[in-house]
Amino acid sequence: MSGSIFIRQYRDRLVVESPGGFPNGITVDNILNRQSPRNRRIAEILSLCGLVERSGQGMNLIYEISIMEAKDLPDFTGTDDSFVNLTLNGLIIDKKMLSVIKKIGEDRLESFSTSDFLIVNALYHENPVSEYLRPRLKRLAEIGVAEHIGRNKYVLSRQLYASVGKSGTHTRIVGLDRETNMELILKHIRSNGDSGTQFKELQQVLPNLSRNEIKVLMRELKNKNLIYAKGNTSAARWFAY
Repeated sequence: MSGSIFIRQYRDRLVVESPGGFPNGITVDNILNRQSPRNRRIAEILSLCGLVERSGQGMNLIYEISIMEAKDLPDFTGTDDSFVNLTLNGLIIDKKMLSVIKKIGEDRLESFSTSDFLIVNALYHENPVSEYLRPRLKRLAEIGVAEHIGRNKYVLSRQLYASVGKSGTHTRIVGLDRETNMELILKHIRSNGDSGTQFKELQQVLPNLSRNEIKVLMRELKNKNLIYAKGNTSAARWFAY
């Protein structure tokens, strides 16, 4: 029948097909942050009757549950202006992710927003954290879920990685980042040759690191006899051996 919603169940997924496209103003990119019911009056009545906890939060719950159950995020492939296609994956993609969620604990999870779940999912799978989620990183670091390793760089805490036997992964992520930054510093100093390199140039090379963080890396390079300085003030220049 025209206009009907179809739900197809497979062994590993559930597919919801709905004609009509998203409501006005709603896209795949903002579906978690904006609510626009097709019939606002019906939505208000359902809320007043206690049949829904809060209108517009169904998709948020779907994302949160998918992450808590270590499944792929909802997939809207095939969606266009006249048709919505939603695939809910049923397979656990990484059982250790379940242990990470358990280790976070119910007390902390109760205070989680959908954004917090998305950040944990991104960090665990070593994916970039979307720009609109980044303001939540500081809070996750404060409660011991994430760890700050640079001005704009975060990873899951060592404790969470250790809880699933992946402390080596934590060391690799932090260490790789450190080694990469030192290599960038050394490469830039070498490229300047006999002209030398001022400290302010290195801040341009690594804009995401603080002045002190760069100094720590340079001290390590100096201790390894890879670089040396001429001069003792802010005008000092650095050279490679």
